[in-house]
Formats: sequence, C-alpha cells, structure tokens
Amino acid sequence: MRQIRIPAQGEMIVEEAQIPQGGADEVLLKIGYVGFCGSDLNTFLGRNLLAKEAVIPGHEIGAVIERVGTQVPGFLKPGMTVTVNPYTNCGHCAACRAGHPNACEFNETLGVQRDGAMRDYMVIPWQKLIPAPEIKERDCALIEPMSVGFHAVSRGSVTDSDTVLVFGCGMIGVGAIVRASLRGATVIAVDLDNDKLALARRLGAAHTINSKEQDLHAELARLTGGLGPTVVIEAVGSIPTYQAAIDEVAFSGRVVCIGYSKNDVTFHTGLFVKKEINIHGSRNATPLDFEAVIRYLQRGSCPTDKLISAVVEPQEALSAMRNWVEAPGKVFRILVNFNNQ
Repeated sequence: MRQIRIPAQGEMIVEEAQIPQGGADEVLLKIGYVGFCGSDLNTFLGRNLLAKEAVIPGHEIGAVIERVGTQVPGFLKPGMTVTVNPYTNCGHCAACRAGHPNACEFNETLGVQRDGAMRDYMVIPWQKLIPAPEIKERDCALIEPMSVGFHAVSRGSVTDSDTVLVFGCGMIGVGAIVRASLRGATVIAVDLDNDKLALARRLGAAHTINSKEQDLHAELARLTGGLGPTVVIEAVGSIPTYQAAIDEVAFSGRVVCIGYSKNDVTFHTGLFVKKEINIHGSRNATPLDFEAVIRYLQRGSCPTDKLISAVVEPQEALSAMRNWVEAPGKVFRILVNFNNQ
C-alpha cells in the first residue's frame, strides 16, 4: 500500500508499506480521503514541536470499514462509512478523571505524536470509530476540524441570547460559526479575506468584518450598541486577535481560546478583573461534538464543496503543500484521495 511521510523539514515522500492486519478488537479501514490541516503544515515547515520524527501525517479522515476483528461489536460492519476520533486518552490524568478526555495530559493525536492516516489502509481500535451514515466519504474528512469549532461553542456555553464574535474563518472558525448560529446566537465573523467572510455569511454569520479594511472596534460598537460581544472565540492564534478578544469582549463576557500563538502574548490584566470575564481554553473535541457535526452534515445544507480547496492524489501532496505555504490565507482544506490505485 501507499503511505505519505514527512521525513524532514520541507520534504514529503510517498512510499510502499505492508497492509496492516489488526487485532481482535481492531478494525481495518480502507482510507478514502484525508485532510491536511494546520498541524500538518507546521510539521512540514519544521515548526510542530509535538510531531514525532518522520511522521505519517493526517487525522481528518473519511474511510470505509474493510474488515473487523473477532471482538468488535456487531454494529460495526464492513462497508460502513466512518470517520475517526484521532485522539488518545490515558484515563488517569486530571482531565480524564474529570470527564474531559479530549484534554488528556498525555494525548497522542494521529499524524502528530503517532503515525496518522495518510495511507491506503490503517488499523484503528473500534472504540475510536464514528459511523457517519448518509455522508459522503469525502465529506467525512471535514467532520473532525468542524467538531473542534463545535466544541469551542460548547466551552463558551453559547445560547440564543448571545452575540458571538469569531476571529478567523478557517475550517475550525467555520465550525464555530455554524454551531453558534445553530444555537440561535447572533454571529459576527472577522477575517482578512473577503471570500472567507462571504462563506461565513452563507454558513450562519449575521455580520462580517474585514479587520484589514474596517475599524474593528467601531464596527463592533455599532453592531452591539456599544456593549461588545458576549462571547469571543479566538480561532487564529495571533497576538493581535488574542489581545482584541480581551479588549472587545463585553463586560462579564466569555473568551474561548482555540488558536495557538507562536509567540508570547501580553495582556492588560486589569481588564480580566474589571470586566470579570471568563477565559476558557478549548482543546480537540468530544464524541458528542463529532455527533453534532454529523447531524448537521446529514441535513445536506452545508456547502461542503466550498470548504474543500483542492483534492489531490498522493503523488501530488508535496506540490499541494508547497502551494499552501505560498498562499496560506486562501486554503480551507486540501484533501488527499486514496481511492485511486
């Protein structure tokens, strides 16, 4: 079978390997589509300090069950379309014991700390499979990144009385926009790209702001009657957006942090106290978030074609990644198609 590996910074190869066999409680998957995400891009650029050496990337998965082990429950059958929960959890750390396995201290994500899904076949413990009936195999590769945005909305306890500001209209930000609008909130999307902002409106944002072309504070004051958004979701990971999240959130509001800033961020901490704001981290997603995304996609109203920037063959993955490096702001998701052999 074919598999893609990142052997060193700026390099990517397609190599041959044996099809894995799997154990009694495991499932052999025929991989259909796998998405490249920001962590894969950072691994390619040598910036992902968590990635194992010469890793096989990929944790956004659309696949079909090829074979099941003898101890796999009967509801999982060959031919089923599935996605995968790509995180591990130890069951013993503080997060796991508190019922937050998505934030496990010792998590190892597929394609980062352990080899991922960029290959024709892979073996997965049956407990990590998530059936996705009535969803195209290709679109299953969008479920995981959207679920991360869905989880952030849950962390912010968003309701229909909230005005939610989402910084960043990439795939994870899009997930947050969709989930917040589904909960009835008024959503304001902020980005630097007008095409992404147009798509944000289509996906549920009531208002959009191009912060490169418009005065962010003035626009937010106009849209919220001077009160500010009650919830701010930071899905960029830049110093300016993190600082703006604290500056712009309403008094007694909530800030949810998804993005990783590559540099230290300086805050005027007096605003933490004066505003009495709640600041929440948001990591990965839970099975309930995956299920919520699946229900949303099953409606058929999501313009999934608009969320996929390119579909490439394994041998084209290197050039696709190089193109992404050249124009990072224009990419939602690049999918690698493993169906053609």
